[in-house]
Amino acid sequence: MKQIVQVGDMKVGKKGDEIVTHALGSCLGLMIYDPVAQVGGMLHAMLPLSKINPEKAAANPYMFVDKGVPLLFKRVYDLGGVKGRLEVKAAGCGAPIGKNEMFKIGERNYTVLKKLLWKNGVLLKAEEVGGSISRTVYFDISTGRVTIKNGRQEREL
Repeated sequence: MKQIVQVGDMKVGKKGDEIVTHALGSCLGLMIYDPVAQVGGMLHAMLPLSKINPEKAAANPYMFVDKGVPLLFKRVYDLGGVKGRLEVKAAGCGAPIGKNEMFKIGERNYTVLKKLLWKNGVLLKAEEVGGSISRTVYFDISTGRVTIKNGRQEREL
């Protein structure tokens, strides 16, 4: 089954599922996969810290890196994923309007992600972050393969 992850959204799946997100610019796209259980999930978080709007974070925690990342891991654990087996990949966190972007949202999203992973003893297996281009990410839960498309280019992460 194909699932689409919108901005501020998260989806999980099992063998046979494909998860896709579009237009990753400054947003964080995080994919986690357990190759033994063949389960995984994807988060498309827009902002780094939920403290800027606690009401919005309560209504949609996936909008924020600090709330969405732990929930993504929990949902994959609920499907049978095991922390020690997880392959974690990140994409996005760019500066689509250029290096002089005032709020540096992409950079801050990446910093919050790295702090969360470090505190929990989790390492990234692969990443494609930064830059000024938008990315579409395809995640095949059967194989764990993550494919990134940007413009005419396509590559495996």
